[in-house]
Amino acid sequence: MSSDAPDAPDEVAERVKNVRVEDEMEQSYIDYAMSVIAGRALPDARDGLKPVHRRILYAMHEAGVTSNAGHRKSSSVVGETMGDYHPHGDSAIYDTLVRMAQDFSMRYPLVDGQGNFGSIDGDPAAAMRYTESRMAPIAEELLADLEKDTVDFESNYDDRTTEPTVLPAAFPNLLVNGSSGIAVGMSTNIPPHNLGEVVDATIALIEDDSLSNLDLMEHVKGPDFPTGANIVGRNAIKEAYTTGRGRIRVRAEYEIEEGERGDSIVITEIPFQQNKSRLVERIADDVNDGTLEGVRDLRDESDRNGVRVVIELKSNANTDIVENRLLESHLERTFGVINLALVDGEPKVLTLKEMLAEYLSHRREVVRRRSEHDLAEAEDRAHILEGRLKALDNAEDVVETIRNAEDRDAAREALEAQFEFSEEQSAHIVRMQLGSLTSMEAAEIEEEYEDVQAEIERLETILGSQAELDSVIVEELRELKEEYADDRRTSIIEDAGTVTDEDLIPREDVVVVLSEEDYIKRVPTETFSSQHRGGKGVIGSDLKEGDRVSTVFTANTHDYLLCFTNQGQVYQLKTYEIPEMSRTARGKSAVNLLDLDDGEELTAVVNTDDFGEDEFLTMVTRNGKVKRTPAGEYEDVLSTGIIGIRLEHGDELVDVEVTDGENDLVVASAHGMAIRFDESEARSTGRATKGVNGIKLREGDTVAGLVATHEGDDRALFTVTENGYGKRTPLTEYRPQSRYGYGLTDIKTEERNGNVVTVKAVTDDDHLIAMSQSGQILRTVAGEVSTVGRNTKGVKIMDLDDGDHVASVDVYTPSDEDE
Repeated sequence: MSSDAPDAPDEVAERVKNVRVEDEMEQSYIDYAMSVIAGRALPDARDGLKPVHRRILYAMHEAGVTSNAGHRKSSSVVGETMGDYHPHGDSAIYDTLVRMAQDFSMRYPLVDGQGNFGSIDGDPAAAMRYTESRMAPIAEELLADLEKDTVDFESNYDDRTTEPTVLPAAFPNLLVNGSSGIAVGMSTNIPPHNLGEVVDATIALIEDDSLSNLDLMEHVKGPDFPTGANIVGRNAIKEAYTTGRGRIRVRAEYEIEEGERGDSIVITEIPFQQNKSRLVERIADDVNDGTLEGVRDLRDESDRNGVRVVIELKSNANTDIVENRLLESHLERTFGVINLALVDGEPKVLTLKEMLAEYLSHRREVVRRRSEHDLAEAEDRAHILEGRLKALDNAEDVVETIRNAEDRDAAREALEAQFEFSEEQSAHIVRMQLGSLTSMEAAEIEEEYEDVQAEIERLETILGSQAELDSVIVEELRELKEEYADDRRTSIIEDAGTVTDEDLIPREDVVVVLSEEDYIKRVPTETFSSQHRGGKGVIGSDLKEGDRVSTVFTANTHDYLLCFTNQGQVYQLKTYEIPEMSRTARGKSAVNLLDLDDGEELTAVVNTDDFGEDEFLTMVTRNGKVKRTPAGEYEDVLSTGIIGIRLEHGDELVDVEVTDGENDLVVASAHGMAIRFDESEARSTGRATKGVNGIKLREGDTVAGLVATHEGDDRALFTVTENGYGKRTPLTEYRPQSRYGYGLTDIKTEERNGNVVTVKAVTDDDHLIAMSQSGQILRTVAGEVSTVGRNTKGVKIMDLDDGDHVASVDVYTPSDEDE
């Protein structure tokens, strides 16, 4: 401001206050927050309504849009509400009106809508100019006796008229219809309940106010949602009712229907506030991306009569597993209960008993004020009737007095002076018609006077006794229950605990096949009958053109596996998650199970049941490095995998064995060499380390496999070559040496045999599962291969077609039943 600017007038300067900006912002925000809390977002504990709901109903009441009147354009109702009571956007008012008319949103709708008011699929309602509405009969119970001074009124936003601060509420609407809303720094989410149960609990509390929340739960079993479904377990309900907060699991209602082509899961009720169309879309997405397997078809057959979503399963699908997956991902939702409502204008979290107590306190006040109003009217009427009876007793004199009077005022004064009538009585008598002086009319007046006196006596009794007043409330609640109560829609089922897929999967041994293009499947081992050595086996996988088998291994469906890749990564896999398919099937993409990079292949699989904290995972690489790491370091495996070993450039992980710290290691090479040394020569290191040299390799040679053994081990070393030949040699023939030597000759790798594919430690009773690159699979008993010494050619294990080679071999120890 320039120095020559005029000074502000003194009276203006006196009104200016210096305040800190942060203090003003804080106070302004608090004022705004409280305005939102009290004026928009939270329901009143007495009538269970927010201001917008209350104003809509009151506007309809004032406009005569009651349940027995004709429907009125919704735009008219919105206009009346917005113009007189709720000076906010019309869309907010109409959205509220729409929800009050939706039978899938409100347990007992307060508005009777005509036209398109939306659907459970999330379809929006038609524009307000196209729909019509009126009050539902039960809504009128919220406004009953409003004209009898039962509640306080306040000026509307522009002081042109008044509106009620709360409705009389003949039933506990806060519990019956629930409420939800988000205020500043707080939110409310009160579930709806069954009217009959809530009324029973209210009556029980009237009769015995010492009842606890648990006692009241004998009447109120739990929330009762308009869409039905099931509440799982009672503990969350108990917590919500005793603390005001809780997390309730709501599960869809469905049934299993058997069919010729397979079972069907038919959903008939969905959790409250779940969008049915979006539910079907999400299930379809999971089916399409392979997350949900075994589904053949998905249809929404819902109509006006109710929900019906049909999920048809494939003939070979495990219905229990598909059902469990649906429950985990789609058919259960959590309803977070927050019983937050306004009590005396302040937000408060309420227990079940407190909600009923707040309603009862309000209802008692309403009935008291109604009784006082009715008593005053009855006394006024009795006073008038007394005057009429007195006039009848002196009919001739009264008529004569009135006739002799100059005008009405003189007649009233004369009656008051001569017969001691009050002003009200004299005014009424002057207005009486002569016909009312008949004897029949007199009898009717006397009868009415007696009735009025009885009513006065009844009202005085009610006002003079809490028990009598409560009996009136009880009687009215019972009548209301008789009129509007219905059966419970939401069932409460016991919580059987979390059921995992593993609980539903039968224990069985399976063969797992993985191709170079990452197609994976599992097949029960019993599918492959044992054959003599040297056979061709059977087709084990119908591969895509150009694809080849990379890995085959056996496991139990309940095994948790650590899968090691040639690039040194480790992934965790649950066997039952691998899709079960037929023997000749190609398999499914492993992208959702194993996040393998291009060129990354499984080279070793370890069952986590095979090792404990004091054991090690011992690894060998293609270039002869050996590394030992405590097994405990592989407990927490990320979905994207973890580093199992740090590899040098050009090296690859070949094999992994579980060792106990006192084992010997036998490392075999592709050119038929093998070295045995004590594992302690390879010191224990962390996961992301390279290891030490384990075997010296001649030019062109690489490591083929690793076996862990110990002194006195009576197993044999089974060596298999790429051309399908192999041999068994006792492990005792491989004498211990120092680490990092060339070792001894294990098998002759000539043109007939080809290079060594792998080595396994076997007993006579073990079975070998060998698979070729083209998908042929052979199961044979190890004992069929004669035991021979080292440095021999071996015998034919598997008959291969020209150009085909053995891809992978695993050892399988069958159970008694499998044999």
